[in-house]
Amino acid sequence: MKRALFALLFVSCATAPASTTSAPSTTPAAPAAARDQLADLPHERVEYHVARFTTGEKAAEFATYVERMPQYAPMIREKLRRKGMPEDLVYLAMIESGLNPEAHSAADARGIWQLVPDTARRYGLRVDETVDDRIDPEKSTDAALTYLAQLYNRFGSWYLAAAAYNTGENRVARIMTEATGRESGTDADYYRIWDQLPGETRDYVPAMLAARRVVGQVNRR
Repeated sequence: MKRALFALLFVSCATAPASTTSAPSTTPAAPAAARDQLADLPHERVEYHVARFTTGEKAAEFATYVERMPQYAPMIREKLRRKGMPEDLVYLAMIESGLNPEAHSAADARGIWQLVPDTARRYGLRVDETVDDRIDPEKSTDAALTYLAQLYNRFGSWYLAAAAYNTGENRVARIMTEATGRESGTDADYYRIWDQLPGETRDYVPAMLAARRVVGQVNRR
């Protein structure tokens, strides 16, 4: 996909402030999505990230992410489909790493799915001085999807599972229990606990949903 396509995108974007220090407006309740579907709850932060990815400071970088999709997205989507998971979780990997197998964070997360060593080993990957399976797109995808499926089973929501993937399952469990009296919940609960999540995690799901929308717009042109 050519970067020039992004210049042709005209989207209606809310002028939401970049700050994430206060809670967003309430998100309307919605019926629970099927396990193989990623819900699309409307929210001002989604609009904010759509603008960033199309006409804002992230537009050029996001175009690079989109250019990597033909190489990795078909494999990821197929594995998601076989597990009965939403194919659109491919956009979680896009937000994590830009679909770059060589991505390496300061926290020692690596690969398309940005797995840290302990999590990678927990799900069967070899990570040592000579081999790092996290940079193998297929092996790391298998591990990440197993982890995400377990998070969904624990929290009952892909939004909450994504938040747990980003910031840690025990933290999300504690926040959910304090806020709702239980660990499991709905996608709308992600926004209910929004102001109790770390700053990065607050925009994690909105950015994933914005990426899905922008790529959909590009593909329709």
